[in-house]
Amino acid sequence: MYPPLSIALAQLNPHLGNVRANLDRLADARAKAAQNGAAMIVTPEMYLAGYPCDDLVLRTDFMDEVAAAIDELTALTKDGGPAIIVGAPYAEDGLIYNSVFVLDGGEVIGRRDKVNLPNYGVFDDKRNFVAGAMPGPIMVRGLRLGLPICEDMWTPDVIECLTESGAQMIIALNASPFETGKTDQRMLHAVARAVEAGLPVIYVNMIGGQDELVYDGGSFAINMGGKLACHLPSFSESVTLVEVKDQLGDLHLTGQITPPDEGTEALYRGLMLGLRDYVEKNGFPGVGLGLSGGIDSALVAAIAADAIGPEKVHAVMMPSPYTSQDSLNDAADLAKRYSIPLDTINIGPAMEALDTMLASQFFGTEAGITEENIQSRLRGLVLMALSNKHGPMVLATGNKSEYAAGYSTLYGDMCGGFAPLKDVWKVQVFDLCRWRNQNLPRGAAGPAGEVIPPRIIDKPPSAELRPDQKDTDSLPPYERLDAIMMAICEEMSDIETIIARGYDREEVARASQLLFRAEYKRFQAAPGPKMTPLAFGRDRRLPLTSGFNPLYLSGSKESS
Repeated sequence: MYPPLSIALAQLNPHLGNVRANLDRLADARAKAAQNGAAMIVTPEMYLAGYPCDDLVLRTDFMDEVAAAIDELTALTKDGGPAIIVGAPYAEDGLIYNSVFVLDGGEVIGRRDKVNLPNYGVFDDKRNFVAGAMPGPIMVRGLRLGLPICEDMWTPDVIECLTESGAQMIIALNASPFETGKTDQRMLHAVARAVEAGLPVIYVNMIGGQDELVYDGGSFAINMGGKLACHLPSFSESVTLVEVKDQLGDLHLTGQITPPDEGTEALYRGLMLGLRDYVEKNGFPGVGLGLSGGIDSALVAAIAADAIGPEKVHAVMMPSPYTSQDSLNDAADLAKRYSIPLDTINIGPAMEALDTMLASQFFGTEAGITEENIQSRLRGLVLMALSNKHGPMVLATGNKSEYAAGYSTLYGDMCGGFAPLKDVWKVQVFDLCRWRNQNLPRGAAGPAGEVIPPRIIDKPPSAELRPDQKDTDSLPPYERLDAIMMAICEEMSDIETIIARGYDREEVARASQLLFRAEYKRFQAAPGPKMTPLAFGRDRRLPLTSGFNPLYLSGSKESS
């Protein structure tokens, strides 16, 4: 029989590279855990450094900081308080490992290294780390703990090795990024390992935004039969205790259960967290954006106000001769509902000046896309000027549908330091706006109620760069475009496969051409938070220069 004890799950938000701040945050969490009687505290994967560090781990000075922090945490455990199980990189003999350290009684009582290094999607672990040896358990406060690291949980081999070596419990340290559907995947893998091993499993996940990744937390514990014992909140820091008791020779876990965020709520809160951390961790005083009266900029303004507070959001309406009075009214209405500061800067005089400047060069040509792009780029110029003068970071307001189709202007509406909707399809934009009008997200700094004017949601999308312009003049309706683009982008489906699902050949061929032609634009786009299984940017890598043309390979004769 083992005496009961408590394990503190420290679902914390590290600041990548700021080792001192991460150490202090963990020390505070440990102190609180000690007050609640915890025997040990467990962090997410690579907590002390942040994850992914990429090539930062190749710097000796950075790795020296991490090593010094491990020494400081080790000394902290001389006080007889909770043991510390912490994730950090480790360098030895010219090799670098993704490791977990166990600190207790003023000593490093064990270290284990990540065995399965992911090298797909957003992960590049094999670039920076070497694989560790198959691990055995570590004795901590009378328990033999198996300590796999993230990917080590997704296949049976490491857990099998730990079980055969005598582990009594599995505690997995994770930095698993959010994407739609990921919560269920994690749980399924953990349950499978618990059933295979006949052991309880604790899964500690990171939270926070890191460049294009968002970590949603949702740490949990399950008992040996796969039954949920504890679940921490999504998208929020939490230090929660799991009670461990011996029941007839088997360890049994109990703890508080907070249901995870799901669906549109999870998407909205993930966008909030990604934006908030990008702004705050990079030290920006706030954000600025062009508020057009359209749905995309309205949603970006809403997310920003909810994430960092309306007072830190500077919106600018930049009308041209083609801007409707409805758009002016709608932008003002949204700003008023959120109490967002709104300025108006007319770009008409700048358009006239450029018409005069370029008159000789454009002589004899018809006005068209060039003149439309000039308007967009003038707006980008205005926003960047305000950013340079006053300091707020510019938010790009394009969505994934527009980025996929290239329905965006380089150095215009793509201008900015962060693109919150970069991985959000247009149909989801509508869903998010309707959801926000009916719900106040946990942790939101904005007001409750109908914050996005219904007319913004209901009116046909338009860039308003020429008279009576509608997005459907150039693109299929978003319901069809998004379905086609999802198949091409996220499934890597070919044209014939998508047509076989019932989609029009001409629309599929056109969408494919638009996607491939716009690769150079996306390469230059601002980063944005990954929300889907395959996002533009770090997650999807295609050559900029390529002779591959799926239209010709499919035998289709439609023109591009």
